[in-house]
Amino acid sequence: MTKLSVNINKIALIRNARGSNLPDIIKIALDCERFGAQGITVHPRPDERHIRYKDLTDLKPLLKTEFNIEGYPTEKFIEIVCSVNPAQVTLVPDAPDAITSNAGWDIIKNKSFLKDVVKEFKSNGIRTSLFVDPDIKQVDATPDTGTDRIEFYTENYAKEFPGNKETALKPYYDAAKVAVSLGLGINAGHDLNLDNLKYFAENIPELLEVSIGHALVCDALYIGLENTIQLYLRQLK
Repeated sequence: MTKLSVNINKIALIRNARGSNLPDIIKIALDCERFGAQGITVHPRPDERHIRYKDLTDLKPLLKTEFNIEGYPTEKFIEIVCSVNPAQVTLVPDAPDAITSNAGWDIIKNKSFLKDVVKEFKSNGIRTSLFVDPDIKQVDATPDTGTDRIEFYTENYAKEFPGNKETALKPYYDAAKVAVSLGLGINAGHDLNLDNLKYFAENIPELLEVSIGHALVCDALYIGLENTIQLYLRQLK
């Protein structure tokens, strides 16, 4: 079964809006685990507009499932992730002022940089994943970085899914086959939801993990967090 990692950034955004600890990020993360989530994902940004760097050190000793920290590998990001030592770090090419992730890495162009960063994390025993588009040339170049996994950026799949799900899936399926042949693990995330998740998970070879936040939190506003997590898990079975 593909694992569900719940991204709690949007919960942190609500907390920060009032300057208090409501909702309590620690309680939310532990409840997500209790309701069945197999991982917790956070994506701290330089302005700490949602997840704060302190949240990382607060969460790590309490989580019982896999902790996944996403972000652009600045010197500060590398330092704090190595000190927290999560199960996985997912590297994204976001600019500091990006609202949300909007593209995968150009692995070919950034190969030397990524190789050094991946080496640093792996020397600290942290599994690495690189955010990528479903581009076979980029996937082909990825093993040279030394990464353990890739995470497919799935916004284009989500946009095209309502019109033609087979067309939407094809580049991801083709790239996934190449990734598997190269020994790379496969994760996925961005705009996956209750409408499009099942088809994606059923048809991507050896999909190990999905990270879902925005859509899941939106659904939880209507049907509650526990029910929502159970519904997402059901799509992955």
